[in-house]
Parts: sequence; structure tokens; C-alpha cells
Amino acid sequence: QVQLVESGGGLVQPGGSLRLSCAASGSIFSIPAMAWYRQAPGKQRELVARKISGGNLNYADSVKGRFTISMDNAKNTVFLQMNSLKPEDTAVYYCNADVRRQILAPWTTYWGQGTQVTVSS
Repeated sequence: QVQLVESGGGLVQPGGSLRLSCAASGSIFSIPAMAWYRQAPGKQRELVARKISGGNLNYADSVKGRFTISMDNAKNTVFLQMNSLKPEDTAVYYCNADVRRQILAPWTTYWGQGTQVTVSS
């Protein structure tokens, strides 16, 4: 009974910017980690960025210096600020969250339905 809903995708020209958001809702005690993945046509899904709540950040080499992941723990929301977008960034972007539904319970991974990002002239 946990859902992740992404928003903010769309069509943008090379060099432009987009900000993706993903809000988690349902029975949630805490979210230890949230991440963004993407999958381009004919390609495997890849990790774009991941953030441990109150801790470390990880980025794919291809987006370092251009993308920034952040979390609003109070709202159970993760953001992905994407700057200097390239055509190679075109993909469906998926939100991922490790969710703890009860205190002392183990976490479970959930996925959003994806949002399309297209970078093209």
C-alpha cells in the first residue's frame, strides 16, 4: 500500500533543464533511501542518482556535475534537478524508494510508473 508518483518530465531542447519529483504515499514510517533510474529505448535500466536519507549521494558518471538529487523527508519526496540536458539523457525516468512501513520493520523497495524525458531539437 505504498505508491510512488513521478512528475515533471517532458520535452526539452539540448542544454535545457527539467526538475523531476517523486512523492511517496501510503503506509510509511520512514524512507531510508530514494533513487532515480532511467531506461532508454533498446537499453538496460540504469541508476542515475541515489540518496541515503541524511547520508551519502551517488551519481552515474554520465550525469555528474549536471544532475542533483535531493530529498524532502517530511514530505516523502525526492527530486532530480537536471541541467545541461543532452539527447543521450532521453529516457523514461523511474523513481525508486526503500520504504520502512513500521518502526523496526525491514525496508521494502517500491517503484514508480515512470515519466518520459525527451531531449531533442
